[in-house]
Order: sequence, then C-alpha cells, then structure tokens
Amino acid sequence: MQSSLFHESNLEINGQNRFALQNSQMLRVALGPDVLATKGAMVAFQGQISFNHEGSGSVGKFLKKVLTNEDLPLMRVSGQGEVFFANEAGYVHLVELTGDALSVNGQNLIAFDASLSWDIKRVQGAGMMAGGLFNTVLSGQGTAALVSVGQPVVLDCSQQPTYVDVQAAVAWSANLVPNIVSSMNMRSMLRGGTGEAFQYAFHGPGFVIVQPSEWSAAAQQAQSAGGGGGLGGLFS
Repeated sequence: MQSSLFHESNLEINGQNRFALQNSQMLRVALGPDVLATKGAMVAFQGQISFNHEGSGSVGKFLKKVLTNEDLPLMRVSGQGEVFFANEAGYVHLVELTGDALSVNGQNLIAFDASLSWDIKRVQGAGMMAGGLFNTVLSGQGTAALVSVGQPVVLDCSQQPTYVDVQAAVAWSANLVPNIVSSMNMRSMLRGGTGEAFQYAFHGPGFVIVQPSEWSAAAQQAQSAGGGGGLGGLFS
C-alpha cells in the first residue's frame, strides 16, 4: 500500500523524552510515573494504560471547583506505554517547571506531571460582570503541556503595562498579579458594546502568553457541560 500518509513525518516518533511533541498539534507521553490530563484530551494510546477520575484532593479545591467557572476535570493516567493527547487541533507547547509556578487558563491545559502541585486561584478584581475569573496554578518540578488556538505570542510585562483579552490569555508567570480592567464606557455598553469589554492588566517582572484567538462561547459551554476535546465536567 502506498500513500503520502505513510511519510516519515506522520509516523510515531521515537525518543527518550517523557513528554514530546508528536507534531505541533499532538502530544506524546511515555508513561512511567503517572500523568494528570484533562478529560477528553486523550486521542490514542498503546500499551497497558488505565484512566481514572482524579478527585480534587481536598475539600478546599472541591469547593472552588463547584463555586467557580474554572472547572478542571482531571483524569489520572497510569501504566506502561504511550498516550497521545490533543485538544481541538490546537498547538501544543511544553513548559518545564523547575520549582517555579505558572498560572494557566484551564481551557489551555492538556496534561502535566502528577508530581506537580495544582490549585485554583481567583483573579484579583474579577467580579460578577467579568464572569468571576479563575485560573489554575501549577507549581513544583515537572512538565506541563499547554494548548493554544493558533500560534501564540509571549509578551514581556516588565517594561510597560500589558493588556490582554481575558479569553485570549493562555498563561502567565504566577508571580504576576493581574487586575481586571474594562475599556467599555456606559455609552458603548448601552449601544451593545464593542466585544472587548474586559482585559487582564499586567505590569511587572514576568510574561503572559497570548493566543491569536478567543475561546468561543460554545467552547466555554462545552467545558461546563462536560464536552469532549479536553473541556468538560463539573465535579472532580
């Protein structure tokens, strides 16, 4: 049988790295120690692998997940073999944490080492009108895999104030404390708004990762309702 499908670039990669990019839109993880992944993100696996619901781990995390919109439905992936993850054909990026911390939009998280600590944090100044914004903070030693809608840009926030649409922010340095600001005045609101009502405001030593697209309302609803593609589920 002959086809361009069988080109070397489409064959499973070989290597010693535990987390590796099969291609720009698919993550390959060679299991040994467990991995935590968002439910619905697995697209294929080889070997003896088990997938189990991952609880919150504490009453505090459970209450945060129930009371906030930052729903992080996780599964624990264990066994021996390889697992492939993807989310809506988004671009996958690996981040090595070396004792530091990263604040991530839950919709942009695919998988991470189970050795990493995680918690849900409220964004300062995110009130009812901003939708009550919460992010997932990862910390410790290990690898995290993020996904972006399109090829992202990393902005340095140390030189000048940086403003990012709340639906376009992928992740940022956990030491940064963003505020929520609104660029919409009352006259604009009464006329239907601009569609750019709320932004994160960053300023200080650190970075923010921005994707060239905003998460759609449909994607957000799928996350709340337990939809596929790595977005979904309420109680975890």
